[in-house]
Amino acid sequence: MRIGYGFDSHEFRPGIPLKIGGITLAHDQGLGGHSDGDVLLHAITDALLGAVAAPDIGALFPPSDPRWKNADSVIFLREALKRVHDAGYIVANIDASLILAAPKIGPHAAAIRVRVASLLGVHADCVGLKAKTPEGLNLDHAAIAHVVVLLEKRSSPKMARTKKPPKKKARKKTRAKTK
Repeated sequence: MRIGYGFDSHEFRPGIPLKIGGITLAHDQGLGGHSDGDVLLHAITDALLGAVAAPDIGALFPPSDPRWKNADSVIFLREALKRVHDAGYIVANIDASLILAAPKIGPHAAAIRVRVASLLGVHADCVGLKAKTPEGLNLDHAAIAHVVVLLEKRSSPKMARTKKPPKKKARKKTRAKTK
């Protein structure tokens, strides 16, 4: 097994759509970033990359590269998932916490969980999602995501078919002497 942790934060800005977990939410502001600013997908991407000791999202998709300007964060997640699979792992589950003052995530949580599960190739009950407000933190103009991912080693069907069963130890037979 491998465990990865991801974190991301972006500031709210007017005039851009709000994307969280690959879903566009109705809100008067979106999250600023070089790409689409999807804090949840960015944190998941970093958690996946960290679990397999790969470079982080900023190293793979640098903000200085114009190719990633306004890019869909699904691209980043898919690359991270490819690296996870190439390393011989699959996603077992993720747990995510979103911290933001608005909008309320509750009405959108099920759709976000389903979308993230679909992107990761897992069932929705393998995606935990919680939302908290930033009470007392003076972070009302930002969104933050924390994510933990658990990976499991993938067993190859080919390996399973060619693997020989363990040998049984031969027992000594004792004969009862007859008179």
